[in-house]
Amino acid sequence: MTSDGYSLRNRVKLVRGGDEYFTLLHELVSKARRTIHLQFYIFDDDETGTQLKEALINASRRGVDVFLHADGYASQVLSRQFIAGMKESGIRFKWFEPLFKSRKFYFGRRMHHKVVVVDGIYSMTGGINISNRYNDMSDNPAWMDLAIFCEGEASLQLHNLCRNMWGKPYKDKLDLQAAEEFFRQIPAKDYHSVRVRRNDWVKRKNEVTRSYFYMFHHAEKEIIIMCSYFLPGRAFRRAMSKAVKRGVKIKTILAGPSDVMIAKHAERYLYDWLLKNNIEIYEYQKTVLHAKTAVYDSRWVTAGSYNVNNISAYASLEINLDIRNKPFALHIKTELEKIIRQDCRKITPDNYISSTRFFRRLWQRLCFSFINTMLSLFTFYFKQEE
Repeated sequence: MTSDGYSLRNRVKLVRGGDEYFTLLHELVSKARRTIHLQFYIFDDDETGTQLKEALINASRRGVDVFLHADGYASQVLSRQFIAGMKESGIRFKWFEPLFKSRKFYFGRRMHHKVVVVDGIYSMTGGINISNRYNDMSDNPAWMDLAIFCEGEASLQLHNLCRNMWGKPYKDKLDLQAAEEFFRQIPAKDYHSVRVRRNDWVKRKNEVTRSYFYMFHHAEKEIIIMCSYFLPGRAFRRAMSKAVKRGVKIKTILAGPSDVMIAKHAERYLYDWLLKNNIEIYEYQKTVLHAKTAVYDSRWVTAGSYNVNNISAYASLEINLDIRNKPFALHIKTELEKIIRQDCRKITPDNYISSTRFFRRLWQRLCFSFINTMLSLFTFYFKQEE
């Protein structure tokens, strides 16, 4: 591992949500030999969740140690029978609990991770949860989402992170010798420098946030950000403005249709600021946008669970992968530009002003103020302690 946290012996590829993601996920589960770690913010007991449950049960019956860590609030729809069926088959299940919760109230950290690790060798990290809305169903296409598939040393780091978060001691079936042999067989020409980045205010980790500021400070030509709930705080906005003043072109790909309309109205309140600072805005039109990734200068990518807002910055547990590899970064840039051309509507000063009447603008301002007030209540302590 390099001094700045990157491991070298990795191969990575971009994975789209829907069939592509879930096909690969089931392939990974079917080829697991020793351990599977899963951490998900949302795990539903719908068709998608039930199919994965059956695949995990089959893996457990083959002697694979399966650990499923689900957020205690966002996944609370899981029935006792669903969980009991997994436990009876040998799957180890655990809630990530906030400080206080009910079906209508939540206080404390949320585990916003979307991570799968198999045998400490293979992993996927991104924005995709286990639910029909992230899968291609016969009557409904998947939400637009992305993940990074990694073969290599970064997967072993993710395995260790999942193991440490589990907390309870257990005999680890991981074969480190087999993992090391796999890493040695990756050709040097295929190396992708990858580092695992975490946000966890209890552990005093704000690595993903720092990665974004690194991007704002080091970009020379262009930044493209795709984000589902884009509400950058003042420090983010200052960093973006400074980058633009240095001559950096910034494009944002944001949600058009949204599953959280109050957040979308609040987000649109910031459009005036973005446009005044010459930051391009593109709204994704095909379905709900849920992806979280960014690329700069065709040289560096970050992708994972982190949204550009203060919940991700200060309140949630988040995991991203930073990838330092020019061909891969160019591939991501090309894919994002293709999405802009084919699936997005550009927001301009003219069409923004013409669609924003007084009462709509007032409503956006109220939504923005409400969300900022709520965020301030939940993030004040952490920001004071930084």
